[in-house]
Amino acid sequence: MTPAALPDPRRNAYRSDLAAESLRGLVEAERYVRGEPRQVGIPVLPLRREPRFDATLDTEILLGETVSVYDESEGWAWVQSTRDGYVGYMPSEGLTRNIVAPTHRIAALRTYVYPEPNAKTPPLALLSLNARITVAEPGGKFHVLAGGGHVFAGHAVPLEDTARDYVAVAESFLGTPYLWGGRTSVGLDCSGLVQLSLEAAGFAAPRDADMQAAELGCAIDRRKHKLLRGDLVFWDGHVGIMTSETDFLHANAFHMAVEAEPFARARKRIKDVGYEVTCVRRLPGPKPPRRKAR
Repeated sequence: MTPAALPDPRRNAYRSDLAAESLRGLVEAERYVRGEPRQVGIPVLPLRREPRFDATLDTEILLGETVSVYDESEGWAWVQSTRDGYVGYMPSEGLTRNIVAPTHRIAALRTYVYPEPNAKTPPLALLSLNARITVAEPGGKFHVLAGGGHVFAGHAVPLEDTARDYVAVAESFLGTPYLWGGRTSVGLDCSGLVQLSLEAAGFAAPRDADMQAAELGCAIDRRKHKLLRGDLVFWDGHVGIMTSETDFLHANAFHMAVEAEPFARARKRIKDVGYEVTCVRRLPGPKPPRRKAR
């Protein structure tokens, strides 16, 4: 099989020595295995391109998400994310075989886990938006988590509850540091911002900008249609979200942060370094705000 015909290795688990059983007949490998399900048991785990802590960070997997483990060696697991199919290496110590079905997700930008239902106690961990938790005992002010710890109830929602406006979710990250491969409120990249914001609103989204440009929503011809709030604008290797017909939000290495700016200014700056807009994708519009009961 020629390299051009091989499945995308970012979302297909195969190496020369090993491949996922589901890829038998599609790729050549010395052996094929069925992945073993594991769950992320700490706030966030890095997914790296190689089994080294100084290797490129491709993405991050959040608490409560699951992966399929195909191989383990010297403290590293070669895995595939259940959520978006991304393949890479992560530290084995952050994974657990004891899979517990999440009941809620974190809906705040970030929140702490406390040892007691008391915000004055030193916190145990910091969770980011979309981390998945299992609530053992719903509380008034704090939920009790399975396995211990307490989370402020106002920062968690049932899994089926989604944000009404993915643009507003993205705007809440304003000022967050830029981090290549990041996917938390501590640091994230352009496609991570888009993925997290859309997922909070109930839209499944792939991880990388080229995948998003190919798979999200429908293509819009900018020569025939005005840009609208919520439109995703793509360059080669970059993506951002229109917050109005003229304003734009993106995580970028120029500002080293999530920045809001006029779209015309961002487009000119990016063009000046040799990149033109490649496409615009439009999703179903952000839901209108809820009306207050009279």
